[in-house]
Amino acid sequence: MPVITEIEDLKRIYRHRVPKMFYDYCESGSWTEQTFRENSSDFDDIRLRQRVAVDMTGRSTESTMIGQDVSMPVALAPVGSTGMQWADGEILACRAAHAFGTQFTLSTMSVCSIEDVAEHVDKPFWFQLYVMRDWDFVVRLIERAKAAKCSALVLTLDLQILGQRHRDHKNGLTIPLKPTPANLLDLSTKWAWGMAMMKTPRRSFGNIVGHAKGVSNLSSLMSWTAESFDPALDWEKVKEIKRLWDGPLILKGILDAEDAKMAADVGADAIVVSNHGGRQLDGALSSIRVLPSILDAVGDKVEVHLDSGIRSGQDVLKALAMGAKGTYIGRAFVYGLGAMGQKGVTAALEVIRKELDVSMALCGRRRVTDLDRDVLLVPEDFEGRWQSA
Repeated sequence: MPVITEIEDLKRIYRHRVPKMFYDYCESGSWTEQTFRENSSDFDDIRLRQRVAVDMTGRSTESTMIGQDVSMPVALAPVGSTGMQWADGEILACRAAHAFGTQFTLSTMSVCSIEDVAEHVDKPFWFQLYVMRDWDFVVRLIERAKAAKCSALVLTLDLQILGQRHRDHKNGLTIPLKPTPANLLDLSTKWAWGMAMMKTPRRSFGNIVGHAKGVSNLSSLMSWTAESFDPALDWEKVKEIKRLWDGPLILKGILDAEDAKMAADVGADAIVVSNHGGRQLDGALSSIRVLPSILDAVGDKVEVHLDSGIRSGQDVLKALAMGAKGTYIGRAFVYGLGAMGQKGVTAALEVIRKELDVSMALCGRRRVTDLDRDVLLVPEDFEGRWQSA
């Protein structure tokens, strides 16, 4: 096994082992990709305050997210098509997260179905829901997640319509796949990936094919997907989903203080400050930059988590010290999965925990739950002086 000291090591291996179309699907944002880039680069503007002569023994990264114990407050975010990054990817990633003591979130657009993942893991996982025009399908998805004993529902609010990701269009990443000549050549060089995919029957979208009306194969799935995301999703539908689920509810895609207040008012157990990894509204502010205003808006009315841009344990530390109670990694774990399967996901989590633990100690804190803004040095204008027109 190669020596892995940072997430970037996994990314380099991932890039060589996974077909370009799937690498680009992961490593891209919408339009100019400004928000995608700034999600990560804005963390760099925050500095850490070193403290010395502090007892650093007995350290712990253990915490809770929505009342559930975690070995560190870093969950695996929902990522669509994870099973195309590596064969059986959702199952492998879920196993890695559970063995590590943290949570995995299964995407509606997963390759492995809810039932399939539940059958192959020993603990409950979280399920992420996209709201579709077909309300009966949404209700059935919720019931399926209940039957699989999912321990939280993560409702994504920022995908009512799809932001355009140029690389996917240029790579022919459609359903079914229409690879370009260049991608066909690339696919022919990815032997390990190809052999693993040939051995698994899981090459479709397991939560949709055979479950949604009129979707019996990949060809019918393409037209269904293009038309199915619900542009009429509003807070009344969120309330109805909360009623139907009747369990821990996390609302993902909050990037504005007023929306955060609405999420708290409908009774969400947590909100995720997220811009979909820069894959929706390009030009939106990074998640870490808007986090303070959202925390100010909701106080302790709802638990606040952060997603988008985290590539290190220090990024996690900065988000937690700002006031977030939990964080999510998406691309960081996908790099590990595509690089080395389940072992790679574990390696990604280990890298992040070690960075978090060491950095926390050097900032004079022994427990992750003790982190606060006193360990940070934040530029005076970090939140910016933005004005709406």
